[in-house]
Amino acid sequence: MHSTTALLIEVGALLFALGMLGRISRRFGLSPIPLYLLAGLAFGQGGLRPLPASTEFIEVGAEIGVILLLVMLGLEYSASELVGNLRSAAPAGVIDALLNALPGAAFAFLLGWSWEAALVLAGITWVSSSGVIAKVLGDLGRLGNRETPVILSILVIEDLAMAFYLPLVTAVLAGVGLLGGVKALSVAVLTVIAVLVVAIRYGHAISSFISVKDPEALLLSVLGLTLFVAGVAAQLQVSAAVGAFLVGIALSGPVAHNATQILTPLRDLFAAVFFVFFGLSTDPAAMPAVLLPALGLAVLTMLTKVFTGGLAARRAGIALPGQVRAGLALMPRGEFSIVIAGLAVASGVEPELAPLATAYVLITVVTGPLLARLTDYTWFKAMVRKRMVLRRPVEPVTAAE
Repeated sequence: MHSTTALLIEVGALLFALGMLGRISRRFGLSPIPLYLLAGLAFGQGGLRPLPASTEFIEVGAEIGVILLLVMLGLEYSASELVGNLRSAAPAGVIDALLNALPGAAFAFLLGWSWEAALVLAGITWVSSSGVIAKVLGDLGRLGNRETPVILSILVIEDLAMAFYLPLVTAVLAGVGLLGGVKALSVAVLTVIAVLVVAIRYGHAISSFISVKDPEALLLSVLGLTLFVAGVAAQLQVSAAVGAFLVGIALSGPVAHNATQILTPLRDLFAAVFFVFFGLSTDPAAMPAVLLPALGLAVLTMLTKVFTGGLAARRAGIALPGQVRAGLALMPRGEFSIVIAGLAVASGVEPELAPLATAYVLITVVTGPLLARLTDYTWFKAMVRKRMVLRRPVEPVTAAE
């Protein structure tokens, strides 16, 4: 009884405080994500006051938050749109991997770390945070923008790549050898292909089993299906985020429309919990020693993300403002980077990897949403328009006869 009472008090006070922080941030036209992260830091390891009774609850809520963010993002698009965007964004996905993974690996070698640590840091700097970016796009009202499918395509390519990368790096860190790594990778490949086939070919059939007339039944059906598929995907060493996203694209028509309306409040609740948990799991005292290296690595790989997003949007025929928005939106790293760092810490590869990864992710996840708003300011729009005029070819003037 005492533990339940403490849980209610901690969770209630935390959610009320998050509500006030969200109100303050929106009054100043800012995304609440940085404030949620700072709230987590204030009450996490080494913070003002720990939250022992609600830690487990917040951890589970954080996992649900990421899943809901991704299924809601998937509901915005159909399976055919996904396949088309993946085909058009494949070259940008390859460039994204090279430009953002190689700096992490090179940085690890400069520090004198092993090749296993270099493989881990490459993954940390490569993958953008689908959860943070989905929240930012929603907060800024950009889910319907032309560049959003391009951003989504790159995120999906990264998430699908993680479905192969995570089993491989887990096997490498566990020391099971090449054969074990190939076996884990094979299981991941087969699982992703099977889920994609089901989502694309049988999506309408899945939607037909879900009724839109009863809101309660719709909520329970969609939420239960999403959590079940995400759990099965994670059990098979495939990203739970990928599983949730594929559920979103598998649902179509009135089911997708009504599910979006019903799930939105739940997504906002658990997304806030996710960002708080990220801060709670970070010890502020361990970060000062690695702050400058993390800052340098963050600046470099944030610039490469801007280049990646701009290139992908340009290939899709999007104008310069949309190219800039796409690049700035891709800068934050988050949940996958922390998962990868956790695997390395558990295997004891490199003691300094955890604080470096934490500082790096916090820098990108705090500054990324703030920088994403640059395109909404008048002075920045004027600068982009001026650059568009300078890039426009000048037509030759012929003399009048």
